[in-house]
Amino acid sequence: MDPRNLTRRQVLATASAGAVASMSRAIPAYGNLVKKAGKPAILGGQPVRQNKGWPEWPHWDQEVVDAVVKTTKSRIWCRIQSASGTVPTFEKQFAEMMGTKHCVATGSGTQALHTCVEALGIGPGDEVITSPYTDPGTIAAILSARALPVLADLDRRSYQLDPADVQRRITENTRAIMPVHMMGQPCDMQSIMRIAKQHHLPVIEDACQAHLAEYQGKVIGTIGDVGCYSFQSSKTIACGEGGGIIGNDDDLMDKCYTVHNHGTSRRGLTEVIGPKYRMNEFEAAVLLAQLPGVRERFARRNANAAYLTERLKDIPVVVPQKLYEGTTAGSFYLYATTYHKEHFNNADRAVFLKALAAEGVSLSPYIARGLHREPWVDHILESPVYKKMYSPERLRQYREQLPCPMCDAVCEEMAMLWASGPLLADKADMDDIADAIEKIYENRDLLRL
Repeated sequence: MDPRNLTRRQVLATASAGAVASMSRAIPAYGNLVKKAGKPAILGGQPVRQNKGWPEWPHWDQEVVDAVVKTTKSRIWCRIQSASGTVPTFEKQFAEMMGTKHCVATGSGTQALHTCVEALGIGPGDEVITSPYTDPGTIAAILSARALPVLADLDRRSYQLDPADVQRRITENTRAIMPVHMMGQPCDMQSIMRIAKQHHLPVIEDACQAHLAEYQGKVIGTIGDVGCYSFQSSKTIACGEGGGIIGNDDDLMDKCYTVHNHGTSRRGLTEVIGPKYRMNEFEAAVLLAQLPGVRERFARRNANAAYLTERLKDIPVVVPQKLYEGTTAGSFYLYATTYHKEHFNNADRAVFLKALAAEGVSLSPYIARGLHREPWVDHILESPVYKKMYSPERLRQYREQLPCPMCDAVCEEMAMLWASGPLLADKADMDDIADAIEKIYENRDLLRL
């Protein structure tokens, strides 16, 4: 089935089937692979993929250029100059696309997250549970409010927060849960929302990688109290930088607007503490010009990802990301797999990746080490400010509870494809990826020698 000819309904069905396959299968017998001719390119053989590029990202076309020129000539460059400018228009259209009542556009995904933390009244002495396997912007949003990011460990196969570890790390000072939808795929939101309800905690969805992903009939970002997105240049909807908050709670979203507008409300009164996080009109112009083609690109990525997952199902050296039951579509910001060295003569991941790159297909690690292993931990634990806000016992306990062994394993095993552009390629390009992986796997004994 060619992904370019699928309807949206067929795409979602195909993606769902791929999700179930990657989620439930045990490691099968691998004696039925079709042998790929030739020795590995790294040993002098012919590469699987030669002189072929990938669809470039971020996306632009003449409509994007025209939109920026139009905004430039209008001299309306700031959202407060016009109630019908590009930022308010984008907010309206993005909220409609996501199925929510409100959207507040910000200058980045990190700004969106920090705005929500502040709008929820979270601050010194408070704790927010989130993932160690994410962009530093996730914890920056919490640290900027002088709250404490509590890092829960991962499900090793989905790369998402382990709800059981989230439950274990809740204390009397926990004020919110911030799940991160890694690679653009949904977390186990059913379990996370159950825990949040049990402890009366708001949920801030870090959906910065997960535009239009769907879980149990809902768009990711609409399940928690608020959802936050990034429009940084690598994301599947991009404008260089930029972010957005969506939600249905009138009062909370009004607070988000006030916080992001240096504490000044829509009523024109400066009411609370707040940074200046407004999106500018040029970013919104770029986003608005992209929106008409967003769903078609989203559908193509899902179809290509489902096809690639099917092609890889009998090649044990890499296993695609586990998707939770109820995942009907993903953003596929990244197409992620786990490298299993036991199926590659226990060779280091770097050996596999180098041999694969010689075939013209580049997978790579992603996050080198979890945030629990970064220097910011020592910085805050030794900071006079944090020593004033948190007891010596809590800070000592915080350090002791930092280890996240499953996150460490994910960092060591990850082999992923930057997917925003490449998953927009043709079916033949997906075959190149699978053929190259299969060829390297079949020749693992030669590569060992």
